[in-house]
Amino acid sequence: MYEFNGKKYPCCTSLTMGLIGGKWKTVILYYLIEETLRYNELRKKMPTVTERTLSLQLKKLEEDGLIKRKVYTSKPPLKVEYSLTEFGRTVVPLIQAIANWGDYVVSTFEK
Repeated sequence: MYEFNGKKYPCCTSLTMGLIGGKWKTVILYYLIEETLRYNELRKKMPTVTERTLSLQLKKLEEDGLIKRKVYTSKPPLKVEYSLTEFGRTVVPLIQAIANWGDYVVSTFEK
């Protein structure tokens, strides 16, 4: 049994999927590999995600320590940026492997 952030997981793969699984978490992490992005920049890169879903997924990734949220309040309008944490950077090889496999599938089977 594995425990992380107060949640219990039956094995290491379920822990991993609990942190990065689902339709949008890996996409968010993928876009944050190269650069820090504002909320609206993420929305533009993921036009089919709803605002509610994006907000919830960002919040969950932040709670799990994979991304950080920086709020700038010095002058209006409010500016919020998202970036990977050091812990979040440890998942980059996995996200890149998932992306590479997706490219392989498309190039191999979509002809």
